[in-house]
Amino acid sequence: MTAQLVNPSVLRITELDREPERDQVGGKAWSLWRMSDLGLRVPPAFVVTTASCAEYFANGRTLSDELFTEIVDGIAYLEERTGRTFGRGDHPLLVSVRSGAAVSMPGMMDTILNLGVNAETERALAEETSHPDFAADVHRRFAALYGKLVAGCVEDLEELPDTESVVTAIADETGEVIPVDSITALRKAVAAVFDSSQSRRAKAYRAHYGIPDDIGTAVTIQAMVFGNLDDNSGTGVLFTRNPLTGERDPYGEYLPRGQGEDVVSGRVTPRPLAWLAENGPELHAELISASELLDREGKDAQDIEFTVQHGVLYLLQSRPAKRTAQAAVRVAATLVNENVIDEATACARVTAEQVRHLLRPTIDTEAVDGQQPLATGVSASPGYAVGLAVLTAEEAQEHPGSILVRESTSPEDVHGMIAASAVVTENGGATSHAAVVSRALDTPCVVGCGAGTVAALAGRKITVDATGARIFDGEIGSRAVSVDDDEDLAALAEWAARLAPVRTAAPGELDGDIFDADAAMARSGAETVQIREGTKTVSGAYFDTDAGVAAALDAGVETIVTSNPLPVLLAAVAHRKADK
Repeated sequence: MTAQLVNPSVLRITELDREPERDQVGGKAWSLWRMSDLGLRVPPAFVVTTASCAEYFANGRTLSDELFTEIVDGIAYLEERTGRTFGRGDHPLLVSVRSGAAVSMPGMMDTILNLGVNAETERALAEETSHPDFAADVHRRFAALYGKLVAGCVEDLEELPDTESVVTAIADETGEVIPVDSITALRKAVAAVFDSSQSRRAKAYRAHYGIPDDIGTAVTIQAMVFGNLDDNSGTGVLFTRNPLTGERDPYGEYLPRGQGEDVVSGRVTPRPLAWLAENGPELHAELISASELLDREGKDAQDIEFTVQHGVLYLLQSRPAKRTAQAAVRVAATLVNENVIDEATACARVTAEQVRHLLRPTIDTEAVDGQQPLATGVSASPGYAVGLAVLTAEEAQEHPGSILVRESTSPEDVHGMIAASAVVTENGGATSHAAVVSRALDTPCVVGCGAGTVAALAGRKITVDATGARIFDGEIGSRAVSVDDDEDLAALAEWAARLAPVRTAAPGELDGDIFDADAAMARSGAETVQIREGTKTVSGAYFDTDAGVAAALDAGVETIVTSNPLPVLLAAVAHRKADK
């Protein structure tokens, strides 16, 4: 049966016969449609659109009865597709309730897993699977997520041993009882996911990246598959190209008997993909085949979430991968060489700010001079930083440029990660929350440094060599990086020079009338300058910024004098594209 639009608010996303609008369904649901359309195995799902989120807030944070009726109809569709019954019966259906905005914001909004489990369905799952421990684990996990995300518990419920302890803790702290009726719980969960689009962390992330604050989120409701079912189950994340270096080499992690947020939470350190290749070669081969298809169809490096349930692979999401500046340049150049994208697209995919980050100084290996590091771990986002080691996101905000050191990070730490010059964690792997967010921020990050790291580094001035995954006591010097040191940067500079609507010149290269922004700003005390009409050549630090480049182009400037031409050229390319 080919499903069409249920109504403008709810779409059966895994059976649509046409491409949905990403702004309507969010990136996560759009990727489910794409994977389904490519014939890949995806658990059935429907999506509540971003328009419904706007309606929810317009109605005073209230789900209308009309919308919820459509959501319940969507549950009936999942029951039909899976042959299971939601929250009841011998073969119960459990669902995930997942956020997903049109613009990817990893970890910034909430997801609730295993909704539909209660005492009755726990017993049914235990009997159906012959794994009572699994059924109990599913119930405990749902209760903990419900308590945190719906009831608003502050206590770390994930650390409690069983469902009874979690339920008691929720009641003691909030007075709330988890509804036995799964339909009631579903209504509360959808509202909580909508609310998470206006959380502190989501707002901080949008502000940092200049994302509009009113984009809201879609809510994807999907049949659960269980990576925590048995020894032949697990969950993982795969990048089709290395997100640190950009090399075309599958990169990721797999956690046997894991579920959902286990990998990205950083609470545990998963196994490398090589473990899956060794212990499940057929599964690994199927995963790699799917990843190559998604990379090819997406024309970009992909970040893929997957679950294995009793030996069967399910794909849950595919999106353009968050990557370091180095990887952004490498992937763009490689895709041009593979004839996948053109030079203009490559220049559009690398920002001026990414190149500025890439050209930051790196640790001077000669200055290390045999000094032993205080800690070592896994490089999650390369780079170099020196600063005071602080232990909370609030301290990082109070001391900009400090190093945030944590056992693991969570979405609640994002404001501190934005303020910090580097991030170091005791736990987690290269696809943990700390790693993914740091790569998105292009902040140096070392993860998995081991127990005791927080205590060892607290209050010290330290040097983080995130490229080498080392942390040293005190300050170690740096060395400069040049575009000429990297063939991909050199190629990008050549393409950008041809495409940019302005040319660059080195200091001292030109004679004649050159407008000097530094001198003008020193005289006026202003943070911007007024460019005289008819000015053709400008110089000064202001014109090394995106705002300065835009001002120069708008004033008809033809040449910008700079010692760092590539970021200027890329900013000019981006400004011309934005004007079209």
